[in-house]
Amino acid sequence: MHQLIAAPFMGKHLLLRPGRKGGVTLPKGHYNELLATPGDEPVPAWLAEAARSFGLDLEDAPLEPTVLVRRPSKYGYVRASYELNLGCNYDCEHCYLAQKKFEGLEWSDRAKLLRIMRDAGVVFIQLTGGEPMIDRLFIETYERAYALGMMISVSSNGSRLHEPRILDLLKRCPPYSITLSVYGATAESYDKLTRQKGAFARFIKGLEAGVAAGLPIKPNNIVTSTNDHEVEAMETLARSYGLPFHTFVNMSPTIYGGGEPLQVQSAEYLRKREPFKGCNAGHTFFHSDPFGKASICKIGRDDAIPLMAEGIEGLTRLGAVADKLMLRTGGCSGCAISGTCWTCRPLAKQYQESKAPMGMYCQHGEPKGGE
Repeated sequence: MHQLIAAPFMGKHLLLRPGRKGGVTLPKGHYNELLATPGDEPVPAWLAEAARSFGLDLEDAPLEPTVLVRRPSKYGYVRASYELNLGCNYDCEHCYLAQKKFEGLEWSDRAKLLRIMRDAGVVFIQLTGGEPMIDRLFIETYERAYALGMMISVSSNGSRLHEPRILDLLKRCPPYSITLSVYGATAESYDKLTRQKGAFARFIKGLEAGVAAGLPIKPNNIVTSTNDHEVEAMETLARSYGLPFHTFVNMSPTIYGGGEPLQVQSAEYLRKREPFKGCNAGHTFFHSDPFGKASICKIGRDDAIPLMAEGIEGLTRLGAVADKLMLRTGGCSGCAISGTCWTCRPLAKQYQESKAPMGMYCQHGEPKGGE
């Protein structure tokens, strides 16, 4: 298995090590040299020197399989997320997925989807769900993405992280990040929010197993009206393991525009959203649902492209879809200043469909600079 990946990325060329977030920028000439070097030749001296920054000694190592050299792609996508399955072993009160159906692609189509992602230029991939680790093809999907030269992150509730087969996979083929959602600091709050008895105990078991295995874990503390009295305790829990963390406080509607998650919003922790400054969704990033339908992101799912039917060429239409969705005014069509809207339009559409109060998403409500 490869120890390093050399890949084009946003007009640059990167040298990456699976399991590490950081990388080294390669001169174009060095990248082209790797493309032209026969696999049985030793790695160039400059690469052996660069590899020392990753703690690797590659002196006299053959180029293959030591370095997986990703070829350029004309499609320009460098990141993607893949929802393996919408199914989950929890029934969280705030879940944005709503209908947690255990459905998804069979293996042959999954392998095809991952090849499309690789050929589109995807270097960084997020595996998510539902709960990805309970998916029946999680291990096979993860291994194939890794073998194709993708840097993997996983978003999980951690309930299966303690299982030997999962730990073995993640140690053999290390991800650069594992985000664990945290739903409370006590069994009482955690189990109530997930509506699953014993959920907190499974989370702690997975967290401790992951930390002991040296995995790159980052807790994501989810704050609702059920657990908002434990925010400090959740943050203290992360610190006790020496882990970086993020505290997420604003609930969003479901992907179908349902307002159920908003009903458990903690009023105390509701924060004004940061002004939307634009993004590359649909242009250098895309999302795939469990059926291989490509959308600009997890939120903007309209006009999704069926990659299983259209193949990689379907992605050539995604940029235009993104531009159309970001120009849409929808429920804001009567706003005289919608042209300077700072809110992500697909997200605003979900809030509007859920009949949420404007204060949850509108950025125009307050005067600025003493106006």
